[in-house]
Amino acid sequence: MEFVPTWQVTFLCGLATWVVISSVLNLTHLIRSLIQPWVCRRVDSGTGFVLRVQKWKHWSLDVFFSLLSCVVSVPFYTGFLPLLFWSGHVKLARQITLLLAFCDYIGNCVKDVVSAPRPSCPPVRRITATKDEEENAQEYGLPSSHSLNTVCLSGHSHMEAMLKQELALFRYMLYYILSHDQNRDGFLAFSGFSAVCLVVVLTGLGRIYLGMHSLIDVFGGLLMGILILGFWISVSEFIDSFVVTGRNVTYFWSALSFLMGFAYPTPEFPTPSFEFHTCFNGVALGIVAGVNQSYHQFHHEDVPSLFSQLPFPHFIGRVLVGIPTILLVKLCIKALAMRIVPLALYMTGITIRSSSYIPSLNKKAGKPKNSGYLQKLFFLSSMESVDADTPIRFLQYAGLAWSVVDLAPALFSKMNL
Repeated sequence: MEFVPTWQVTFLCGLATWVVISSVLNLTHLIRSLIQPWVCRRVDSGTGFVLRVQKWKHWSLDVFFSLLSCVVSVPFYTGFLPLLFWSGHVKLARQITLLLAFCDYIGNCVKDVVSAPRPSCPPVRRITATKDEEENAQEYGLPSSHSLNTVCLSGHSHMEAMLKQELALFRYMLYYILSHDQNRDGFLAFSGFSAVCLVVVLTGLGRIYLGMHSLIDVFGGLLMGILILGFWISVSEFIDSFVVTGRNVTYFWSALSFLMGFAYPTPEFPTPSFEFHTCFNGVALGIVAGVNQSYHQFHHEDVPSLFSQLPFPHFIGRVLVGIPTILLVKLCIKALAMRIVPLALYMTGITIRSSSYIPSLNKKAGKPKNSGYLQKLFFLSSMESVDADTPIRFLQYAGLAWSVVDLAPALFSKMNL
């Protein structure tokens, strides 16, 4: 049996202890009672500023800020990250993925702890051009996730992108590239930083113009993004080293992912935030497990990268093969999970329901006469039921991420791509 480092046991026990203590003391409600009134007053007082910004109303601004919101949104990164892995920039891709999962967790936790509303609509005009924006509008306001993510992931300038022959990404990528460039140029660094500031300002302004956030939400997102970025830069190399060469990585991260499902606050009213957290929690596990298992085959430092050793036609071939592969894996895992998860939960004595995947469960599932041991162990006996969609969603996104970094590269190797 593989030796389990002491720090892993200590960390997991500490997290589990925090979950129990915060649940017993009802810390979420306590913190909310202290912070929410102040934030709500700031949101109400900031309505006038939002209305003044929206006086600029013009169809071109509607289109521009809607497109900008899509480009810096979580679904964009979710779709782009597989391409970054397959282009050969594997270290950058895995670090960006874990950073994005961390940002999503922290941002959504704060949203649901504070449970502060978005600007009142009306009088504020709220523009939701996509289904993703409609779901975002159902979340609480503070902090602005777009502002937080943009600060953490904002990009280097177009000139530096051309010099490095990489696609323009975001601030963490700027840090990554500058810290690995032996020929740093002051002008290019200044240009990249200026571009970062411009993107951050436009993103925050766009969220206000679209009626999605008030000024306090944007400032909160910017401040949290700066703090998270500073923390992540200090620990990113340690985390990356652990993922690729550490001991007991997959088992540790699996236990961590399980606990992270409980280490999440209960919002005042249900929102999609926990669903987003579950998705990225699964993605992080899939990436970590896949990279750890196949690091020496597909993710080491000498992997051919796009525009250097990897021909562009080969990259296009990877995309054409990889996209259908990962989507097929996601569908298959979802189908299996929809059959296995409800049965497994019911056998433990947990009352189950399904908010979207299996509506028939809501009609068929009856409450067991006695709560199961697992239900009692995790303080679920007081709940009427447990949503089976959560483990189903977690498993399908974990499988999707694993296929991006393990299954798809194995196919590329077989096909000489």
